[in-house]
Amino acid sequence: MAKHSAPVKRSSEAPQRAWQRMLSGRRLDLLDPSPIDIEIADIAHGLARVARWNGQTSGDHAFSVAQHCLLVADIAKASRTKLDRRWELAALLHDASEYVVGDLISPFKAAVGIDYKSFELRLLAAIHIRFGLPATLPEEITRLIKRADRVAAFFEATQLAGFGHAEAKKYFGLPGRFAPKSLIPLPATAVEQKFLDRYASLKLAVQ
Repeated sequence: MAKHSAPVKRSSEAPQRAWQRMLSGRRLDLLDPSPIDIEIADIAHGLARVARWNGQTSGDHAFSVAQHCLLVADIAKASRTKLDRRWELAALLHDASEYVVGDLISPFKAAVGIDYKSFELRLLAAIHIRFGLPATLPEEITRLIKRADRVAAFFEATQLAGFGHAEAKKYFGLPGRFAPKSLIPLPATAVEQKFLDRYASLKLAVQ
């Protein structure tokens, strides 16, 4: 009787893949991201296809992270007279790490208890370096962008995500003197191009 060979066992020590291939052909190491593997086309493409609010927004299209970043850049620019265009670019890129990690809502991060922040900051530092910004932004600019981010979240929450005014105020604060913006979620291809166009208009400021 013929003997059957034992099945080959896969080693439990086999290394896990820790990189992602981008459409540009780059392979981004998620554990040790290098600026040279970061391309604006990959960021724009990815962010235009990542939905804010886990997709729980009204409209024919998801409200994407790319559209949110454009909104935050608009608010930051409007809130500071003669804002240096480097910092407007930083506002545009403030959630750029989400082209890799996605937009995990704060309640989910709190529920699983994993520290995503250090990973996101490491990736964002590489993104900043790639596009001529300081790895760590000045504290004043960080505060400005966070404020613009909260204002954007208030508008998104009340116009698209089903929040009442009082509930949005509780979580995001009031938008202050900023006039309400009418938000209409755009198709992915349209917002991807808008993101690339805004980047192109700003990149000379950091060269």
